[in-house]
Order: sequence, then structure tokens, then C-alpha cells
Amino acid sequence: MGVIRVAGADAVSFLQGQLTQDVALLGDDSARLAAYCNAKGRMQASFIVIKCSTEEVLLLCARDSVAPMVKRLSMFVLRAKAKLSDATADYRMIGLCGSAVDALRPGALPWSRLDTGPAMVVFLYPGAGVSRACWLAPIGAPAPSEPPLPLAYWHWLSVRSGIAMVGSATFEAFVPQMLNYESVGGVNFKKGCYPGQEVVARSQFRGTIKRRAYLVHADAPVAMGQEVFLLNEPEQGCGLIAAAAPCPDGQGFDAIVSMQTSAADESHGGLRAERVQGPALHLLALPYPLLDDI
Repeated sequence: MGVIRVAGADAVSFLQGQLTQDVALLGDDSARLAAYCNAKGRMQASFIVIKCSTEEVLLLCARDSVAPMVKRLSMFVLRAKAKLSDATADYRMIGLCGSAVDALRPGALPWSRLDTGPAMVVFLYPGAGVSRACWLAPIGAPAPSEPPLPLAYWHWLSVRSGIAMVGSATFEAFVPQMLNYESVGGVNFKKGCYPGQEVVARSQFRGTIKRRAYLVHADAPVAMGQEVFLLNEPEQGCGLIAAAAPCPDGQGFDAIVSMQTSAADESHGGLRAERVQGPALHLLALPYPLLDDI
């Protein structure tokens, strides 16, 4: 993960016109998931948005999205008093899970925020029933004292949360609903315009959403960006792997797949990753409900 800083008197109003989330309504007790889309509603990046003040907003995103998003968003600043910069080197980011999260705020709601000293803690959706949070503080601030866990375990919990962040491997592959962002607080349908807003709103209100994100398990390695196929339709992919991680028990991989809702019925002939001879994918239950109406 990396950090983009947006600073200046117009930082909030600038981002208000760029992201799927209502940045203006953010308080110091919350953070939000958001996406940046092109004019066709396709996501170029996704962020955890933290409003530090009326003149400073931090965007946490995939590390490989930082440079292109600083460049891209800076093109639209024009006369606004806002400056974007890569602030990754200024901050330390640590993932917390289990008792380390519960000790701070038992039962914390996703996207709520707690400031503790110089650190900001954003509570995330749980993964595999394990509570999660993102700890962010300036370099040099005392880090949490809990013993470290393997980074691979954090990646697996992130996959099991059912929420995929967009990076270079999935650039412009999805509209927000294809990753269930409307169901996990990533889209505000009451705010004003932003790039792709018409497409995102029309997908929600004027037709059935035909692609959704699903959790799957594979007995063999799978990777972000791989296509997904149905056995009885080998010539045409039905989806894309948006995130994947090895299971901590060594028994295969779990992944988030964005695919046609009709393909979720495995009676069509079964799902495979990368090619029809690839690893079989078995559907798991999503850890959150899908919202039919906003």
C-alpha cells in the first residue's frame, strides 16, 4: 500500500468532484472506501480516504497506483488550490488483526476511525471472522507492540473480507458494482458528479447488475488478473480474478472473482481459472450481504 497526500484550501472540494465517495461529509471519526473511475465508469484505482483536516486528505491505495494517480489527478486540479504528492515515505502503515483490533475498540464498525496519539486507525471489514484495522502514523511514531504476523496472512484476510482494491493488474477492468463497492460503503449515490458517475448510477438504478464479486477457493495457485472460464464455454471468459492469496493452512488459494452472475451457478459446468484446464474454483459465502436497493 502507498499514500497520496492532497493538500490545500480546495483539497476536499477537488476530491469531491473526482471520487465515488462524499469526501465533504467525512468527519474525524470515520474513513471511507472510494474509487476513481474513467468516463465510462471503469475503476482506475480505489482508495481508503482519510480527511485529516479541511486542507489535507490522505488516500491509501495500492502502491503501484500512487504514481499514476498523482499524475492523473493532478491534470484536473487546474485553478483549484490543491496539490497532490506521493507521501508513502512519510508514513508507516501496519495491518492489525484479531486481539490487536479488539483491544482498541471492540465491535468497531467498518470504516470507523480512531485517533490515538499521532496514529490514525481505520477499522476495516473482517476477514474469515477476524477483525482487521489499518494503523497509519508518521514515520518515527511508536508502533503497536503486538508480535508481528506473516504478511501473507494479512493478504489472505484481505481476500476473505470480500473487498478487492484496484491496482495496475485490474486497471479499468471493473465498474464499482462489479466489486460490490455499493454494498460495502464504496459509492455514495447522493453526492454530486464525478467521472463515470452517470454510468455507475445507471448500472444501479436502470438495470440488473450482471457482474458481481464472489469469494472462491482453489486447490492450486491462482493470481490477480487471471481470467475465469466456464467449462462449457471455453472460448469466452466469464470473469476476472480481482485478488488472490494462499491459505495459511497450506491448503490452496482463496480469491475474489468478479464475474457474470449467471456463472455463479456451478451447474453450468464448473469454474476454472486462467483456462478451462486450469484450477477449479469453488464458491464460498460472501461475508456481507449484497444491497439490492440503495
